[in-house]
Amino acid sequence: MIGQIGIRATGAIAALWLSFAATAMAETAPVVVELYTSQGCSSCPPADDYFHKELAGRDDVIALAFHVDYWDYIGWKDIHADPAYTQRQHSYARAAGHRSVYTPQMIVNGSEHVVGTHPNKVAGLIKSHQKNTSSVDLSIVRDGNQLRINARAAQPAPFQVHVIRYKQAEKVSIKRGENAGRVLTYANIVSEWKTVKDWNGRTKLSTSVRVKGDAPIVVLIQHENGGPIETAARIK
Repeated sequence: MIGQIGIRATGAIAALWLSFAATAMAETAPVVVELYTSQGCSSCPPADDYFHKELAGRDDVIALAFHVDYWDYIGWKDIHADPAYTQRQHSYARAAGHRSVYTPQMIVNGSEHVVGTHPNKVAGLIKSHQKNTSSVDLSIVRDGNQLRINARAAQPAPFQVHVIRYKQAEKVSIKRGENAGRVLTYANIVSEWKTVKDWNGRTKLSTSVRVKGDAPIVVLIQHENGGPIETAARIK
């Protein structure tokens, strides 16, 4: 009798744990909004302003500004631009079947493309994605200079694990180019982006990455080749 009670209790605990795990797996992750912008683009300041005032401070949104370099030739070199960010935008364009890239552009959860000066559309896409649940359970913990990343997927897929750092805000006095004479405030400026691991989702992911400094840290689990972002987490 005691043995049977023990077995039943153990089974109940296991069922409870599985229920909890399934709930954790279905949690809604923050919505990732990527802004592709340039200090040399005269059309970008309204999008930069909306991004700064309405998106950058939200806890339910991970807002990331990727400054691209393809407008540098017209008179002002964007001090935050990186060719790698331009390539990331091109990857999204290829995945979506688009023939070109532009600024300002916002990409929501790696799958929805919208002109950055259309805030109502951006807000609608964020609201729509907030209804979605992730098939990947992600947790990140920082321990000194080590970032521990753990994840489980409900089903296998070709994922990539990205680690991103960003600068929360900076004012820039622009001397030349289309925005000459303006002092503009930029928010959540991506300062580092790297793909740290490819992951097929078949087994539990457990990896560590060395990090320095006190800049916020974002981890994205994303389908490869400019695919959708499955989930994301942030340490501020």
